[in-house]
Amino acid sequence: MERKINSFFRLRDKQNRKLLKGITRRWLLNIMCVIFAILVVIWLFFAFSIHSYFYNTLSQTLQNTAHNNSVSFSNLMGTVSTDFYSVARRSVEGFVDKDKMELIFLDRNGYPILTSSGFMPSNTVPRDFIIARSSSSGIGEWDGVDPSTGEKIMAVTALLRGKDNNVVGAARYVVSLSRIDMQIAIYILISGIICIAIIFFVIMSGIYFINSIVIPVREVSSTARRIASGDFDARIDKQYDDEIGELCDTINYMASELGAAERMKNDFISSVSHELRTPLTAIKGWGETILSAGSTEKDTFNKGMNVIIKETERLSSMVEELLDFSRMQNGKFKLKVDKVDILAELGEAVLMFSDRAHREGLTLIYNEPESLPTVMGDRNRLRQVFVNILDNAFKYSDPGGIVTISTSSGQGFVKIAISDTGCGIPASDLPRVKEKFFKGNSTRRGSGIGLAVADEIVCLHGGTLEIESEDSKGTTVTITLPSI
Repeated sequence: MERKINSFFRLRDKQNRKLLKGITRRWLLNIMCVIFAILVVIWLFFAFSIHSYFYNTLSQTLQNTAHNNSVSFSNLMGTVSTDFYSVARRSVEGFVDKDKMELIFLDRNGYPILTSSGFMPSNTVPRDFIIARSSSSGIGEWDGVDPSTGEKIMAVTALLRGKDNNVVGAARYVVSLSRIDMQIAIYILISGIICIAIIFFVIMSGIYFINSIVIPVREVSSTARRIASGDFDARIDKQYDDEIGELCDTINYMASELGAAERMKNDFISSVSHELRTPLTAIKGWGETILSAGSTEKDTFNKGMNVIIKETERLSSMVEELLDFSRMQNGKFKLKVDKVDILAELGEAVLMFSDRAHREGLTLIYNEPESLPTVMGDRNRLRQVFVNILDNAFKYSDPGGIVTISTSSGQGFVKIAISDTGCGIPASDLPRVKEKFFKGNSTRRGSGIGLAVADEIVCLHGGTLEIESEDSKGTTVTITLPSI
């Protein structure tokens, strides 16, 4: 059996390892993929936003500069009697932003004639000039790679007008995008590092969280294996006040209950063994006595046969209790329900104990009422309840004690109370006396399941069985049944 248990738990350990790997894999695939996808989307959005922000800001700056300077140039052309080239040279010489951008003056056809850097670009018509000529605002913008230098640039061209509002040329403002692209790349790199740090933090916190689940699960598995092997004192240290902690409490409670059940079972086996051995010893002894005495000693024969019959009935009663208990456990405990004269069944049970009360020196008091309401139930099972309760009352009472039976009825119920002046039940044992296998007083005979069977029968009839007791003062058992 132990080999089977160990084999079972080795299989369970393999399954648990697969399960834990499955948990980690699911977490990585599900949570991390979602987080990674969200961070990638955020990172791409941030990269696009920062790129658009820098480029739009630069474009707006160039356009504002081009517009303001074109207005100033037109005003200057209108007030000063000079040609376009002279005004353009004066503007190039007074251009204050030459360290930030390059100013190039184009003739009316779009060819460069002056530049603030001193280096003339290629003699080609810029695209932004063509855009400006077709634009209603007179301003054109273009960004891309300069064919003459191979450098990535942004250029804005504004048309310049003379006194008669005719286009006399254009001012082109050119900015290299290398520095801006470098700044954008730095921001994107920093944001990427932040995203990687977030992923790393999530992974580390996730591993810590998974370990906070995996380690208690392993401890639960280990403790469950110890409990299954019979170590009912094994307990799990509760570390978290959550579902895992609740599981630990449940396992600990289960171990406690299994330990109590194991002790109760052992006590039951010991008690039943003792109860079976006593009548069997008596039957064997008197059988041998009768056999050795022969049939000539009639008194010995009669006395021996009476003892054998009595002990056989006792054995039969114990076997019947065990059978009833087995039926209860298997869910096969059935009732044959019919109208029952509860007064007649109680009277028969009392009659069965009248002679026993005389033999054991007890006083049996029963004031039989004129009538009691009829109940629906199984007459044999109800009589069995009365017999079990009376047997306990007699069993736990000493010579000179009193057993009292009283009845009452009301609207819809019948009550039968059986009281004794016996040893009583300690307060610590009272909540458990109806549990299966529980036997509070080990000095008295009995299997410890008679009261549990009686309680089950009463419950199946829709009634209640209540016990009131004080240690050394006696016990009262009250049976309440619904009437019709």
